[in-house]
Amino acid sequence: MKTFQLTAEPRTDLGKKAAKAIRKENKIPVVLNGGEIVTLPYEKALKPGEKIVEIGNGKGLITTDLVVDRDAVRKLIYTPDIFAIELTVNGEKRMAVLKDIQFHPVKDSVLHIDLLEVSDKKPVTIEVPVKLEGHAEGVKAGGKLTLSMKKIRVKAIYTEIPERVVINVDHLGLGKTLQIGELHFDGLELVNAKNAVVCAVQLTRAARGAQANAQ
Repeated sequence: MKTFQLTAEPRTDLGKKAAKAIRKENKIPVVLNGGEIVTLPYEKALKPGEKIVEIGNGKGLITTDLVVDRDAVRKLIYTPDIFAIELTVNGEKRMAVLKDIQFHPVKDSVLHIDLLEVSDKKPVTIEVPVKLEGHAEGVKAGGKLTLSMKKIRVKAIYTEIPERVVINVDHLGLGKTLQIGELHFDGLELVNAKNAVVCAVQLTRAARGAQANAQ
């Protein structure tokens, strides 16, 4: 993955009213998830913006509330590409990936962003764009190649996740489908259902006519 540089500030004033004020300043509230898991009660001092979310069994997860400039994340959001985000907070660098974005239901403006902190020791699950390559046999026979899944979910160490998953369709015949369970990529675990159809070569009217004439 490409690396996206992003600077954020700790957010200490929480609540809906504070979030609304942040957005008026052309900024976006952000939560950095996936932090350290700690034993409760936690007696060490937290850094600005950090809070503990109880996850059960006497454990808590440290998350960080942040604020970023809206213009700074425009190229991160409005793109089909995926990025490893080098996040700088108070001079400290932390790696993350984009987890979720909340848009305004009418204006389509960004209301909130969730990031997931990553490391080179813990696998992460993320959606990766699909790219088809080759010339399918079924297309040569008059069929139409269709892509059903523009992205597939993969699980891996973030440094092993590619910008795109490239799938060769040369041997995909007329009327045939390619499912998740038929794919394999070194270092990647595919999380989607094994019977999920990634792409297919559909029969067209011309292809049906050719088949009928051949009989």
